[in-house]
Amino acid sequence: MNFDWTTFVLEIVNFLILVWILKRFLYQPVLGVIARRRADIDKSLSDALQIRNEANELKARNEQYLIEWEAKKETAQAQLNAELASIRESKLAELETRINEEAERRRVLTERNRHEFERLMEEKGIAQGAAFTNKLLMRLASTELESRLFIVLMEDLQGLREQDKHVIAIAAEEPGLQIKIQSTFPLDTSKRGELTRSLHQMTGKTLPIVFNTNPELISGFQIDIGAWILHANLRDELKSFGGVLRHAG
Repeated sequence: MNFDWTTFVLEIVNFLILVWILKRFLYQPVLGVIARRRADIDKSLSDALQIRNEANELKARNEQYLIEWEAKKETAQAQLNAELASIRESKLAELETRINEEAERRRVLTERNRHEFERLMEEKGIAQGAAFTNKLLMRLASTELESRLFIVLMEDLQGLREQDKHVIAIAAEEPGLQIKIQSTFPLDTSKRGELTRSLHQMTGKTLPIVFNTNPELISGFQIDIGAWILHANLRDELKSFGGVLRHAG
């Protein structure tokens, strides 16, 4: 068998052409596809890594936020508890103050009611005593008793203080004044004259004197000198006859 160099060369040329064609139209496009695919994979890996890093960062931030939120929640809870305790103490103090005020008000009211009851009982007792005394004095009233009261009245008129005499003298300055003398029983002429002289001497004036009887006095006298009244009778709660002087108003 003879070796054909022409055929061999042509085979080599064909093989080189085939290699060039494969490299030109198949291998390089495949390499481009592979490169692009690798680039896409690298980009995907890079994006995935970036996403993982961002996720880790977000997780860290969330964890930090949760820690801070827990701290704020504990602080807010402590502050709320303190405010609630303060409000509770304030309300308890206010309630205690109200209870004390109510207790004091009830105590004052009870004390006032007790005093009022005692006053009413005292007034009732005084009224009953006055009624009893009035009935008794009405039975004891007589011209003899009034004669004794007249003696006491004259002694008291003679024993008036200078201050009382001065007040009566001022009252006697009223223009057109009349001295009014009331007695339970009619006075005889001698008693009227004695009273008249004593009053003229006391006032320093010769004033007209009007005598009247008033059974309501029970026994005794009432002398009106202007706006002032001298009481010396049993009706006026048995007041002392010595220097009894009070304003008529």
